[in-house]
Amino acid sequence: MAQKIRVICDSTCDIPSDLLSKHHIRVVPCFVNYDGNSFADDGVQLKREEYYRQLPHIRPVPKTSAFPPGLVEPVVEEALKEADHVVILSVPAKLSGVYNAFRLGSSNFPQEKITLIDSGQVAMGLGWQVIIAAETAEATGDVAAVKDAVQRVRNNQRLYAALDTLEYLRHSGRVGWASASLGSLLQIKPILDVREGEVKSHSRVRTFKRAFEELVKLAHEQAPLDRLAVMHADNAKGAQELKDALKDIAPSDTLIVNITPTIGTHIGPGGLGFASVSKSWRN
Repeated sequence: MAQKIRVICDSTCDIPSDLLSKHHIRVVPCFVNYDGNSFADDGVQLKREEYYRQLPHIRPVPKTSAFPPGLVEPVVEEALKEADHVVILSVPAKLSGVYNAFRLGSSNFPQEKITLIDSGQVAMGLGWQVIIAAETAEATGDVAAVKDAVQRVRNNQRLYAALDTLEYLRHSGRVGWASASLGSLLQIKPILDVREGEVKSHSRVRTFKRAFEELVKLAHEQAPLDRLAVMHADNAKGAQELKDALKDIAPSDTLIVNITPTIGTHIGPGGLGFASVSKSWRN
């Protein structure tokens, strides 16, 4: 018997608001903390363009934090009023306390109605898992089918990002190799590879132009593509140029996303990247 399934995720997912509405996806906002205040990353308390303009001048550098479990409970409760089952997808537990907040915040509900998944991904890497989970839920009403689709997406997706500076990643303290790196002193542009909950250094180049060319090459290696999102941190011009450079492989519904401040705080202004899902996930 088909079930009605709703999907919940955290605000690092970066899914555009029209797609959230289309698929009835609920989002619990993370927080960005600076100047003695804590701001919900909900697009209301923090406006992306305004935040990125301020970021280079905010000292000390902002920190990010997970939401408390108490914010999760009403969201799950509301979802279960209109659905038989809730699937929750989270930014990696290795990088954030969000997964644990979801676990604690959903613990008072019947556990047979809750599926909590560590996505192993961030930004639209997480976002594509969430969207395809919601699409599969709508098409099948089958929790097992949703879990299977998410795993297949996870096995066939990539997220790469080129940073303009290592400064912000070093300040975050979330990535050990960045803290030890001399990249910012040498003006090296790192290209990050996010996979299985870990942020790794894929390569390092001397100029952002070379980093751009490497992103184009990496994207082509994933073709043919089923989904593509070009992501940037207040670098709309670069994002459009990257999308244009990928027009021969880009799906018609390719997204350009100015990444959420929760992620952008660790990336820094000017960052550029993509999150792709190859067509092989459907096999």
